[in-house]
Formats: sequence, C-alpha cells, structure tokens
Amino acid sequence: MKHSRRSFIQKSALTGIGFPFIGLSITKTPINPGSPKKCPYCIFSKHLQFLNYEDMADTIAEAGLDGADLTVRPGGHVLPENVEKDLPMAVEALQKNGLDAPMITTAINDPDDPVTERILKTAGEQGIRYYRMGYFRYNNGKEINETILDLRLIITALEEMNKKYNIHGAYQNHAGNYFGAPVWDLWILLNGFDPHYVGCQYDIRHATVEGGTSWPLGLKLLQSYIRTIVVKDFRWEKINGSWQTVNVPLGEGMVDFTRFFGLLKEVGFSGPISMHFEYPFFDEKDTALSLEQKRRKALEYIRKDLAFLKSKLAGRD
Repeated sequence: MKHSRRSFIQKSALTGIGFPFIGLSITKTPINPGSPKKCPYCIFSKHLQFLNYEDMADTIAEAGLDGADLTVRPGGHVLPENVEKDLPMAVEALQKNGLDAPMITTAINDPDDPVTERILKTAGEQGIRYYRMGYFRYNNGKEINETILDLRLIITALEEMNKKYNIHGAYQNHAGNYFGAPVWDLWILLNGFDPHYVGCQYDIRHATVEGGTSWPLGLKLLQSYIRTIVVKDFRWEKINGSWQTVNVPLGEGMVDFTRFFGLLKEVGFSGPISMHFEYPFFDEKDTALSLEQKRRKALEYIRKDLAFLKSKLAGRD
C-alpha cells in the first residue's frame, strides 16, 4: 500500500479507541447540486447482459428508462481489460437512443491495481460521474477498528484518484457478511472524506434486510454521502424450514418505498436511480426461448417496476 498506516493515523487525529470519528460531524450540504436531470431512472445492465450494446440500448429506450448503470467488472457488460475500447462503444449505443450513462458498477477496491485507473480515466472521459466500488469484508484475524483503519487507507487513495478524474466512487451497503451491511461502520469509514468524490450507493432492499424498521436512522446518518441509490424489493419466506430472503418485483415485498422516497426528498437527493431486478425475467434453462422472446419478457417486468417507481416519486416535486 502506497500510504503508510503511521502517517495516515497521524493526519487523522483518531480517538483513543482507534475509530476515525473525525469531528463526529454530519454534513447537510445539498446532494447532487447541478444534476442535469433529477433522479434519472437507470437499469443495472447486469440484467440485460444477454443482449449486445445496441439491443440493450434499444430495450432500455423502449422501456421508457433514462439510461443504464453499466457493469464494468469481471463478467460484466464491459470487461475491465477492454474498458478503453468497449466502454465508449456501450456509451455511444446508449446516446444514439437518447439515453444517458451516468453511472457504472465496478469491482474496484484496490487503488494500486493498474486497471483501477484505466477504468476511472475512461469513465471520466465518457462523462460518467458515478461508479460503484467493489465489496470489502471483515478479516476475522483483525479487530473491527483495525479493518476500518486499513479501509480508510484505501479510501484515501481512491479519493485522490476520483478527484483527478472528477468522478464519485460509492460503496453499496449489502446485506450479509459484508463490510457496510449495518451502515454505521460505513459512516465511520467515510466520515471526514469529501462526499463529492467518495460516498455510499444506498440500497434500500439491503438496508431493510439488515435494519428492519430502523433503517431510516442509517439513511439520515449517511445522507451527505449518498449520491446514487439502488431500488429493489424482497420478502422473507420460510423455505425448507429456514427463513430466507426472496427477491420480488417492486411493491410486492417488505420495502417501505413511500417512507424511503419521502426521506430522500427531505435530504435533497436528486441523483441517478439504479433499478435492480434480482428476480428472474424468464427461465434461463428454457432453451426454446428466442432472444426476442427473452427481450420481450424483460421489457414486461421493467415497465411494471418502472411504473411503480414513477408512481412513488410523483409526489416528490
């Protein structure tokens, strides 16, 4: 790691217990100032990876969306090793359909990996202003505060790189054994950094899984760092004697979207919305389905969720 822990700790003025509560301040500056379009609806392109760039863009336009959250990661729509060639091609396909590419999803979690700067440089050149980072996990061999200190070194380096390419890097809160699942540790990680360049891609589905009815507290805590959001829904079901989360279309699960968007309005959120469809559009094992049949089935679900989402946002303005 290029940044030594010793110099970082000296600069950070950590508290006696080792947590970086720099000033314990919660900034309430306007979120996404100057955003060209308020809350553009984008689809997480993972769900359309059975289509090429042109067909993907055609489908997104036909669905009535504003753009795409492009996957630029191993196995994604754009492979990291081909980013200089393929990302401009994907963006061009979207733009030809009058669509935007405000955000990408990456596996970036190492500022020293050569592909990290290649992705950020190319994204910046394409006018992309937001990217999602890769995930972090706790190391069972270390104390929790040690892990946070190590991760702050990584965020320090990524913040510098993000400033260079004028892009915001966001960490998604993900339910389960992930760093940031309870979101309070995510705020400890981010507090003191510039929210224009690093922050949180807030996922209400995962926040509800982990936070039950207390998730609004975490949202308010992180409010200044939230520049992009994820929308999807789920419900708990008992399967083979075990309670499990089951992904469902928007409005059919446990997420309180009315309260969620009400709180986002209060904190002034106006950034891109990444729509995720973790439930299946079609049976992927059905070899009888043609590419066009798969595309039409995807369109049906996308339009349904988009109509629900627009109905919930109608009263915001």
